[in-house]
Amino acid sequence: MMTFARARHRLMHLYFRIARPMTLGVRAIVVDDARVLLVRHTYLPGWHLPGGGVEAGETMLQAIEREVLEEGNVRLAGPPALHGLFYNRRASPRDHVAVYVARDFEVLGPYTPNREIAAADFFPLAALPEGATRATRARLAEALGGAPLDPYW
Repeated sequence: MMTFARARHRLMHLYFRIARPMTLGVRAIVVDDARVLLVRHTYLPGWHLPGGGVEAGETMLQAIEREVLEEGNVRLAGPPALHGLFYNRRASPRDHVAVYVARDFEVLGPYTPNREIAAADFFPLAALPEGATRATRARLAEALGGAPLDPYW
């Protein structure tokens, strides 16, 4: 049985397929010396890097600043560095994701869950939570561990 959240997710992708011939998303690796910010969505399983879609008239940097604030209650205090661009063929044959590494940030307070994000927290890099997605682990290994860049999400 499909949940309301999952149905909403599918409807959003259908809308984007019609309204946007190609989708562009952003994700952030918000990290200090030992911890990384991860979020858990209400409509998808697992722990993910914070991020979302780039809106019309918005730069990727504006989108990543907005998404990190909305999803983690974290304000970027300096410009993040572009880690890479990835083709997310699992979401759609038109989806691309830009990943940034943000090391200069300020936590504005505890995160309050909402209809989109069930939880947001910092986790030790050496002990990611159970359910951290394959893509999340791959991007962290590339950006922080020297693993080769995989062009696919």
